[in-house]
Amino acid sequence: MEYLQARIADTKNLPDLTAEGRLSSPGQLQHLFVKLEAASPGESKAAGKGLSIGYGLHDTPFGQCLLATTPRGICHLQFLDAPSKNTDLQWLRLEWPQADILPDQQRTQPLCDRLFAPASVNNKPLALWVKGTSFQLQVWRALLQVPFGGMTTYENVAKAIGHPTAARAVGNAVGCNPVAYLIPCHRVLRASGALGGYRWGLGRKAALLAWEADWSERLGQDAP
Repeated sequence: MEYLQARIADTKNLPDLTAEGRLSSPGQLQHLFVKLEAASPGESKAAGKGLSIGYGLHDTPFGQCLLATTPRGICHLQFLDAPSKNTDLQWLRLEWPQADILPDQQRTQPLCDRLFAPASVNNKPLALWVKGTSFQLQVWRALLQVPFGGMTTYENVAKAIGHPTAARAVGNAVGCNPVAYLIPCHRVLRASGALGGYRWGLGRKAALLAWEADWSERLGQDAP
């Protein structure tokens, strides 16, 4: 817990990061450039009618994941426990009940190959296309400002979006994140340094943080 508190302190103040739109130090390199686009109210209301979504199941350092994408960008990423084809698509179908959802491993494999390769150099942004409330989208965009290897708190996120007393609501928005890892909700902790919650399991959250901290140090040592 003391270590996590120290990492929170090392990460530059999140409101400043959001305002500046840049990363805090060479040792906290963001290895993926993520561009988030929100579905319009009309698109959200249509619930995916006329939309084609391709998905694939892929192995990652943190267990198997389900990755789904549209012509507009990645719309869903979740980690799986005890994968079952009958349940893997449950969350995706709840998000887009009217969409045409089909397996397309060939389409999603190249995307997944990029996700967990911190040492690779690829300046092409990964596009996300998600639906959410205005508040949720504010929270998710704030999370994208937390650098690779960095950590923040629910309170800091609330301050960053201009709602300093809304830490609990921030926690709810974090829990609704439809794109694991790329929208880095795993980097949000309690002010005490405790892990807090995580939709895909606290063990996986701890593993993600440890893995990023290790890679952040390696990349920082290699930076000029």
